[in-house]
Amino acid sequence: MGLLDGKIALVTGGSRGIGLTIVQRFLQEGASVAFTCRHLPEGLLDELSALGTVCAFESDAADFEAAHKVVDAVMERFGRIDVLMCNAGISRDTIMVRMTEYLWDEVITGNLKSAFNYSQAVSAIMARQRSGSIIYMGSSAGLHGNPGQTNYAASKGGLVGLAKSMAKELGSRGVRANVLAPGFIDAGLLDSLSDKLKEYWLNYIPLHRWGTKEEVAGVALFLASDLSTYVTSQVIDCCGGLTS
Repeated sequence: MGLLDGKIALVTGGSRGIGLTIVQRFLQEGASVAFTCRHLPEGLLDELSALGTVCAFESDAADFEAAHKVVDAVMERFGRIDVLMCNAGISRDTIMVRMTEYLWDEVITGNLKSAFNYSQAVSAIMARQRSGSIIYMGSSAGLHGNPGQTNYAASKGGLVGLAKSMAKELGSRGVRANVLAPGFIDAGLLDSLSDKLKEYWLNYIPLHRWGTKEEVAGVALFLASDLSTYVTSQVIDCCGGLTS
């Protein structure tokens, strides 16, 4: 038996990187999965269909109306939503003195408003079901800050407040909300770091290595499954001890 047998999961930003690995893991564990992406890569849906029941929506998670249309479509097809994994997000890094209003708004909208859009769309559904797990993809930067990432850190920090408030609002209805906060994950984003910075961070991280997409997906699986039914309003680090 899979840990998610019979569950319906909705994953935003699920066509690549960590999001895609989460979609794959959820399917492998028995969930039926709907995921969103800006552009669906050719052949991906066929590849994922070999793992289980899956459907995809080309949709901008930062668009309020589009998010509600996706949720309505998922409900029409599956009749319920047990897991919402808010993974969609972007980064536009630069130091504050060079930060433009556009770069600030783009990241806050892409990371924080997108999570609001889907949270608002599923909250009544999960409340009626009297069950559900909402997982927000945070970041160690959202907990401790990071130079050159004020917009990104602010957006990810905002997810912590969102999750804790959602947990309090919906806890009596059996709905849980948590933040998964990765550190440095080898998902194609580390290439921009200089060799000197890579050496510094690898020495700083207690486990002395980068995390993997599969390790992040494992934490997402825990939060999505019934193994975590008494876990809510928490920030779960997946950072090799970076924030300790």
